[in-house]
Amino acid sequence: MSTATLINLRDYLTGTLSPANMLWLSTQLADFAKKKEKAPLKRYTMDEINTMLDEAEADFAAGKGIPDEEVWRELEDEFPDMEKDLYTPEEAYELTMKEIKAIYDEKDAI
Repeated sequence: MSTATLINLRDYLTGTLSPANMLWLSTQLADFAKKKEKAPLKRYTMDEINTMLDEAEADFAAGKGIPDEEVWRELEDEFPDMEKDLYTPEEAYELTMKEIKAIYDEKDAI
């Protein structure tokens, strides 16, 4: 990826994501780069997707699972600062750039 593309991506993400989300994304990208996986997602056929949807709808109709409101309440109880930005945009940007630089430094060292 060219430097200009990376700069445009960085500018777009810093203007779109909250600092907490930016930090989360940089951590995920760093972890992914360290694993050196080709693709993090499995490709599903339409039949597989439809089967998963049918199973989920059957579970819902049978009363299995946890209601959305309950899941959010549990998350908010466990992580009371979940909605709070942990870093200022400038701090998140600096942390993100350090993570990205570390990824490229590791690749160059190999």
